[in-house]
Amino acid sequence: MKNRFLLIILLLNFFNIQAQETEVKKETNDKKKDSIKVNDLEEVILTGQYNSQSVKKSVFEVQVITEKDIQLMAGNNLADVLTQTLNMNIIPQAGEGRSGIQQFGFNSEYVKILVDNVPIVGDEGFGNAIDISQINLDDIQQIEIIEGAMGVQYGSNAVTGVVNIITKKSAKAKWQITPYIQEETISSEYGLFDEGRHIQSLKVGHNFTDKLYANVLFTRNDFQGFLNQNQGKNYFNPEDENDGLRGYEWLPKEQNSIKTLINYRFKNFTVFYKLEYFTEETNKYNTNVLLNHNSSTQTNNPTANDEIFNSDRFYHHLNATGKIRDQINFNISASYQEQTKNIETFTYTIKAEEKSNIENYDYNTRKGFFSRGTFNNFFNKEKFKLELGYETTLDNGSASGLSSQDITKRTQNNTLNSYSFFVSSEIKPTNRLSLRPGARIISSTQFSPQYALSLSGKYSFKGGYQLRTIVGAAPKTPTFEQLYFYMVDSNHNVQGNENLNPEYGKSIFFHFKKTFWFKDYQVKYTPKLSTWYLDVEDKIDLIITSTSPLAYQYNNIDLHKTWGLSLRNTLKYKNLSATLGLAFSGESKILNSSETYNDDYLYALQFNSNLSYQIPKWNTVFSTFFKLNGPQYQFVSSINDSGETIITRGKIDGYGWLNTSIKKTFYKDLDITIGARNVLDITEVNSSTGQGGTHTAASSSQLLGYGRSFFVKLLYHLNF
Repeated sequence: MKNRFLLIILLLNFFNIQAQETEVKKETNDKKKDSIKVNDLEEVILTGQYNSQSVKKSVFEVQVITEKDIQLMAGNNLADVLTQTLNMNIIPQAGEGRSGIQQFGFNSEYVKILVDNVPIVGDEGFGNAIDISQINLDDIQQIEIIEGAMGVQYGSNAVTGVVNIITKKSAKAKWQITPYIQEETISSEYGLFDEGRHIQSLKVGHNFTDKLYANVLFTRNDFQGFLNQNQGKNYFNPEDENDGLRGYEWLPKEQNSIKTLINYRFKNFTVFYKLEYFTEETNKYNTNVLLNHNSSTQTNNPTANDEIFNSDRFYHHLNATGKIRDQINFNISASYQEQTKNIETFTYTIKAEEKSNIENYDYNTRKGFFSRGTFNNFFNKEKFKLELGYETTLDNGSASGLSSQDITKRTQNNTLNSYSFFVSSEIKPTNRLSLRPGARIISSTQFSPQYALSLSGKYSFKGGYQLRTIVGAAPKTPTFEQLYFYMVDSNHNVQGNENLNPEYGKSIFFHFKKTFWFKDYQVKYTPKLSTWYLDVEDKIDLIITSTSPLAYQYNNIDLHKTWGLSLRNTLKYKNLSATLGLAFSGESKILNSSETYNDDYLYALQFNSNLSYQIPKWNTVFSTFFKLNGPQYQFVSSINDSGETIITRGKIDGYGWLNTSIKKTFYKDLDITIGARNVLDITEVNSSTGQGGTHTAASSSQLLGYGRSFFVKLLYHLNF
């Protein structure tokens, strides 16, 4: 079936089928444009496009988070922004100082995160698992999100969708100097140096000529951690060494990044080079304290075994775009990235505040080269466009953090190289219908050839109604741990499996929308109804390979399916902008890795609403961002009175996330934004999705946030 589908797509791409063109008279109403409607500019998008174009013309349905949206949220990293996005959840790991992403019930391994169409190398091994709190938004033009399998355009792991971060590459003024500072409380905890969140940034850009632009940007983000009930690193209880109050509930960490860009434009040719160096230090303090009681002196010398995680990332990106013979468009990128994460373990003497027994280990190291090239507009025809492309990924990594090794002996290197060729076309049989078939073949050093297929389309009905469809299939590459993890000792036997096959995700999405104009084009209302079905075959999970002795290994055995409906609404009236969204989804898991399971669908509800109102004479914008995540359910096993394993339905309670802000501009140069995050003061929710004992599943709580926090941001634009 796959081969037949591939053959049909290739035939569509390489043969221009001539069809009778039907003359369609334009409705007279289309020519009547009020000045307000003319000035309502469409967002220009890049993700999945042959060339940059408006959202309205795109075959794909693309959600855009603009620079203005990011500023109103005072968002500093990707986690700050995506927390308000429908069909997405941010999954914080407070004990590790990380944040992941979940889309349609699938974790971040299934969502491809890109910066200017280049995938980011993370510190969690091969795959997509990226700490999104490490992705700063200090030079962002906009964020583009496409839901659905995008394997043809972006290769492996783009199973549920892609998040593409588009950065700025030019400036209007000859000199652009933009400093900003941001101070933020962590719940009620704040101090100028030892508590709260402190951010400083400086960007300097210069147009040397009308063709040459360059900038440099430095940002420091100092998160001092969240104590809550804990007492910090120098605490100990002389009566109880294990009272669990030492350390932090949310780990302190400091991020520093420096970026530079050089952009050169000449006629039909543009080339830019970007460099980023990013560092992060996360401090993890052990809650257990060794009192080291000296009976002869009746004194204690308390110590604790602590850890510091250090991450370093180098990011290089060279891109060239232009035309060949004034017709064929090309876009070629080459990127080299290096991500190193080390762990320093030591004994901390609390009274003396000194470290001893220091050892350094390799937690995770990756080095990767990536190149992507696309070529289109071979025939210079509006009715038929063809794009050819390639991708090359050379990925190398050392041992994972689950089997730490001496930092000076990185001998366990593993490679995963892949080479892709893809082809797609945009066919317009009529003025109303656009089709985008595509196919990609992926060859790698580890797996047999994989295929990604897609068939997308857009149909414009009379009256301005638009229907978009994305049908696609994309493979998902096993992670580093699933392939190479090895932990065998007296208590553990868990091993990776180099014979794993990639998982295979298939999906179909429908989007139906229409823009309505009222009151002489003063009111713009756009509802969008979406529905989807998505399943992943050969899902990888741990299975028991031996009961005596007990041993586990990763294998391709499970199936994960979701379906859902969503309704998104946007409204603009004079100085008021509002969005309202509602999503209903069902999720089913066939767990062949488990002796007992229930594959029924479990349902969840999400709601989000954003509202902003501008008062021009005050140069002020008032904004609120609200998202409601309804209860989530998961089947878990428990033991009944007869000692039998039964399946029960565990629950994670629902919660609401509310942010507010007020942004005011003084003298056209100084922006001051004040606001509050997590106004509803959410810190954790109850969860009964753990493995339980008799009668019930285990009850616990899941950390979500560090309480209601307040911030103020001062940003100055110096342009001359």
